[in-house]
Amino acid sequence: MTGWLATLQRKAALRAKAGLTRRLVARQPQDAVVDLAGNDYLGLSRHPAVLEAARQALADYGLGATGSRLVRGSTAAHAALEAALAQTLGCQAALVFSSGYLANLGVIRALCGPRTLLVLDAHAHASLVDACRLAGASTVVVPHASPEAVASALEPGRPAVVVTESVYSVDGDLAPLRELHQVCRLAGALLVVDDAHGLGVLGPRGSGGVVAAGLAGEPDVVVTATLSKALGAAGGVVAGPEPLIRHLIDTGRTFIYDTAPPPAVVAGALAALRIAQKASEARALLRERAGWAARRLREAGLLVSAPAAGVISVLAPDAAGAVAWAEACRQRGVAVGCFRPPSTPDGRSRLRLTINAGVAQDDFERALETIIATAPVDRAPSPPTAPETVPDRS
Repeated sequence: MTGWLATLQRKAALRAKAGLTRRLVARQPQDAVVDLAGNDYLGLSRHPAVLEAARQALADYGLGATGSRLVRGSTAAHAALEAALAQTLGCQAALVFSSGYLANLGVIRALCGPRTLLVLDAHAHASLVDACRLAGASTVVVPHASPEAVASALEPGRPAVVVTESVYSVDGDLAPLRELHQVCRLAGALLVVDDAHGLGVLGPRGSGGVVAAGLAGEPDVVVTATLSKALGAAGGVVAGPEPLIRHLIDTGRTFIYDTAPPPAVVAGALAALRIAQKASEARALLRERAGWAARRLREAGLLVSAPAAGVISVLAPDAAGAVAWAEACRQRGVAVGCFRPPSTPDGRSRLRLTINAGVAQDDFERALETIIATAPVDRAPSPPTAPETVPDRS
């Protein structure tokens, strides 16, 4: 075996020893697994109106967009979705990308100049971590959900961008957005909020965490989100002041040089957004289930995060224990997320549960009892670690 392949084999062996091997499991259509792993919070990925909108766009435009947005990839469906997202998020304008990952990479880079300081929450999603790395600007990682730490990191007179999520993707807790914005406003910094787990779930008509915090339309706030969670689709969005969107269209590499999202997916996302705005009962059910699930799991002696939206984190003793726990659940017909380093911000492994309002109540209750019944005997988690530099989420 050549040297570079042998190196990869050695690295794979080390990952396997540490319980960090990942594997792909092909999901079959209409499988019987109770899904507490996917992000389809409102159960819209199979909603008849969403599928019909996608079917019609598929018939009208074909399978793919056939080019980048600036060549042939922009359609009436893209423009309609951007207008609807801007209105929903309370921003002047919005721009759709082919993924939330690319949206974050594109906007962070666009906001950076030679002297810009990026201030990143220690629990920020890997796409935000990578965006800060690739932006080429100085980055300071601050303790999780700490406006005081952000204030201490900001330097008088230096341009800065503070980067956070609205609902943190691993533990599901809510960012102190109002306090963070106050700190940014006093220092003249921008606040970028990834609202991926808030859009469709939080705020009036599911308008997201930024709207819920009363920050919609503020000139120093930029919102990003994915369309792959509560909307059950795929793609990403950046929303904010119109000059920012103009700048991204002119200079954003992850927008300019990427093939546009397929029109069928975009049309489905627009239909899902319109349904989500009226889905107050589904949002209420999601909140009720999240709270009940956290209480039930705690009663069983598990260490559980306090859910602010649809994400619940359950600590595991170690990476191998988390893998075995998730597999035991799967064998009993329950899908759960399995998060291990380097995907976790604190070095601790956990199961991540995402509440789905489309799951039948009996199935939901059975899934929780399955998680409890298969929990490791040794439930003491490994001690956390606090990153002082840009976290390694590779």
